[in-house]
Amino acid sequence: MLYSQNLHFTKNGLVFTDKNGNKLSMNTAVKKGLQRVFSWMIDFKLFIIHGVSLHLPLWSVRKAIFSLFGVKIGKGSIIHMGCKFFEPSGVEIGQDTVVGEGAFLDGRAKLVVGNHVAVASQVLIYNSEHDISSDTFEATNAPVAIGDYVFVGPRAIILPGVSVGAGAVIAAGAVVTKDVPSFAIVGGVPAKIISERKLKDPQYRLGRARLFQ
Repeated sequence: MLYSQNLHFTKNGLVFTDKNGNKLSMNTAVKKGLQRVFSWMIDFKLFIIHGVSLHLPLWSVRKAIFSLFGVKIGKGSIIHMGCKFFEPSGVEIGQDTVVGEGAFLDGRAKLVVGNHVAVASQVLIYNSEHDISSDTFEATNAPVAIGDYVFVGPRAIILPGVSVGAGAVIAAGAVVTKDVPSFAIVGGVPAKIISERKLKDPQYRLGRARLFQ
């Protein structure tokens, strides 16, 4: 008789199985059970931080709560409403950086965003993905680094393991699958170099946070 997805009572006694139906030893089952409890704790943490991100319009308060949950945010930086995280403690943002509305910042591996970076609305930055060649569809993690003075256009996607050089520009809707050289302009799916940024010594600042955003 099946009592849950992984716990079975049979005529031979209690049997534990994994998600693929493979029988587990007691030690392995206990370890997986603890991992599941830990995952529930992460889910609850994300439930709180996303509720704050989606519904609290005061940036100063949101910043305090994001920092409490482990996001490292530099002086003068802004994360607009609706931003979501996956393991916020892995996210590090430099100074005078703006993250647009509805962005997604992964943190399962290290995500470092530099100074004076403009991340537009609904940008997705991942540092974990499934291995489609794996028999068990396991996740693989790789850090993402974004240099100073980078501009990431709306709805662009940056995938695990990518390093974006200083001053680079990622066009709207681009899917970045490999490293981007400094001051390169990339676009398309997958993103390719389409031009080069003429500004080689940027000194601008992105501005202060408004009260409600």
